[in-house]
Amino acid sequence: MTFQIHALPPDDFAVLFALSDTQLADIGALRVVADAPGAFPCRVSLADADVGDELVLTNFSHLDERSPYRASHAIYVRKGVAQATPIPGEVPAVLAARLLSVRAFGRDHMMTTADVVDGCDLADSLRGVFADPAVDYVHIHNAKQGCFAAKATRADQD
Repeated sequence: MTFQIHALPPDDFAVLFALSDTQLADIGALRVVADAPGAFPCRVSLADADVGDELVLTNFSHLDERSPYRASHAIYVRKGVAQATPIPGEVPAVLAARLLSVRAFGRDHMMTTADVVDGCDLADSLRGVFADPAVDYVHIHNAKQGCFAAKATRADQD
């Protein structure tokens, strides 16, 4: 079963970059400048920010449906980047390089299974998870920090 990984749309976050640091703080967000390689994974570009890139660290409701699993967590979004569009079956390098938590959900937004996988094994894990017809979508998180990283669906489903 082929999967599709989805990045977040930049338009959902563009307004954040027009806010002052005080306005960001008022909504619980923070402007940062990447100061180390591989430490600031952008959820729009699905790539690590380059040193010197401007980002906003903000809370994101990644599972906003009526469910006991309703959840949000901090994410980084980079200023002025295009939304990544991985091809079906592709795992972006930003995911392949990390320890990940894979959480599968049914149409009722109830968790059906979960696992922790090395990012280099994510493709095999997703193919296995989507072999179960009860799975509707998968949320991928950075296992250590718990941050939402991306959503995956079956490639023929959007």
